[in-house]
Amino acid sequence: MEDYIEGALAAGHIRPSMSPAAAGFFFVEKKDGGLRPCIDYRGLNAITVRYPYPLPLVHAALEQLRGARVFTKLDLRSAYNLVRIRKCDEWKTAFHKTHGHYEYCVMPFGLTNAPAVF
Repeated sequence: MEDYIEGALAAGHIRPSMSPAAAGFFFVEKKDGGLRPCIDYRGLNAITVRYPYPLPLVHAALEQLRGARVFTKLDLRSAYNLVRIRKCDEWKTAFHKTHGHYEYCVMPFGLTNAPAVF
């Protein structure tokens, strides 16, 4: 936990917060044995206005590739960390741990509109 917090602070992904909000924060084990940070944004997501933009269907996307000769594979690991959160909305992403209260400066997993924004 402390390693994740220290790394995220150093990378500029989170910062100390004075926000009145505080979502639950925990880790789940990934298939490779690593840990994935999880934040319980159910409360925030319940009051978030959803973007109406639909995500593309996999079948439709693959159909557009029919007949293509060249394909590219991209590793988008940590790609959400490239999307900044508006300064006026960062406080909404706050979470609390025993050693501090923090908020995200970049888009974390778990927000309702994150896939559409990305």
